[in-house]
Amino acid sequence: MKNYFKFDELGTNYKREILGGLTTFLSMAYILAVNPAMLSLAGVKGIPDAMRMDAGAVFVATILASIVGCLFMGLIANYPIALAPGMGLNAFFAFTVVLTYGIPWQVGLTGVLFSGFIFALLTMSGWRETIINAIPFELKMAVSAGIGLFITFVGLKGAGIVAPSEATLVTIGNIHDPHVLLAVAGILLTIILMARKVPGSIFIGMMVTAILGMIFGLIDPPKQIVGQVPSIEPTFGKAFDAFKDPGQLLTWHFIAVVLTFLFIDFFDTAGTLVAVANQAGLVKDNKLPRAGRSLFADSLATMTGAIFGTSTTTSYIESSAGVAVGARTGFASVVTAACFALALFFSPLMAVVTSAVTAPALVIVGVLMVSNLNKIEWNRFEIAVPAFLTMIMMPLTYSIATGIACGFIFYPITMIMAGRRKEIHPIMYALFVIFICYFAFVQHN
Repeated sequence: MKNYFKFDELGTNYKREILGGLTTFLSMAYILAVNPAMLSLAGVKGIPDAMRMDAGAVFVATILASIVGCLFMGLIANYPIALAPGMGLNAFFAFTVVLTYGIPWQVGLTGVLFSGFIFALLTMSGWRETIINAIPFELKMAVSAGIGLFITFVGLKGAGIVAPSEATLVTIGNIHDPHVLLAVAGILLTIILMARKVPGSIFIGMMVTAILGMIFGLIDPPKQIVGQVPSIEPTFGKAFDAFKDPGQLLTWHFIAVVLTFLFIDFFDTAGTLVAVANQAGLVKDNKLPRAGRSLFADSLATMTGAIFGTSTTTSYIESSAGVAVGARTGFASVVTAACFALALFFSPLMAVVTSAVTAPALVIVGVLMVSNLNKIEWNRFEIAVPAFLTMIMMPLTYSIATGIACGFIFYPITMIMAGRRKEIHPIMYALFVIFICYFAFVQHN
């Protein structure tokens, strides 16, 4: 087992990998509650029940898609990266595809299936790997740092430390709120542990935060340990229903849905893969070993998820939390897959993993990822502009893909104006055009 996952070569051991896999799972466990609520349109009133997906079935589909993605990523690609239905993509599915376009959720799942299939074809042809390796080193570092800012913002916002404001868009949250104070305490504790170089600091910080929350009555203890596994029948195989009426697949809205799923998943995955692999020290000569395998894992998980009954599955940036505590190989992803499998039966325990519990991990990982900024040539304006825009637009637009798009549009412009045309890979010109079209057409929808 150690030889298969190359423990000695990558300087790791079972303890680090298991701890990393557990930490990654706990950092992304919120999806088990959020995804069913999102796709069942739990917060929307006055709509027909036919527009809502069955929450229990989505819960099971979420877990099964995650297991498939994590196992393939771990066993075949040997990367410590976990997969699950993506945030943002599930919101697009629920609120744009179903509510705005009026497309039945069954047809929406067909769109997810199509995007995953196209994704797989691009991967097998080698184009996806070629595209990722064509991205300049400085932009890869900017993507990594930008995602660090993004997930820190997500953690602070979810915990209530950062709150919305009509006057200034965002402001400091209510620091007198006990739940906010719990998150602050968790972050402070984790920072102290990290400064003292305590092994597994992030994992320990999350666990202590959850325990404190239960002690002070801020987090409800689970009412039971084991729960019944819901039926997946309401959503399983519904992605194929649209083939009975092919006319539903020949509309501009459906095409836009497929392209949007494909586009966002492509670049969210690329950004996450680059960021986590770089953090783990797996990037060699500005290239990702076994990138094709890891990218195929994503497309396979997406197609599997669509068949089971959930929106697009993608690589999770929360995997960086596992890397931060020592994960370096795919064994950590296998551990995460095992945790998802157990979650089928121990779903009541997920109730203790609140935003206050995950905030310490997201904030600390953000700090670690932003350290990549020192690898960017800030004294070269033509590099500084696209790198800065890539980084800053992610948290400001709440979208990893949008941040990448902004930076990649400006990169060829500044490089050409600086007389460095020959250093631009031809693929970057193609991406320039694609991103312009994205903002002009897809993003408008």
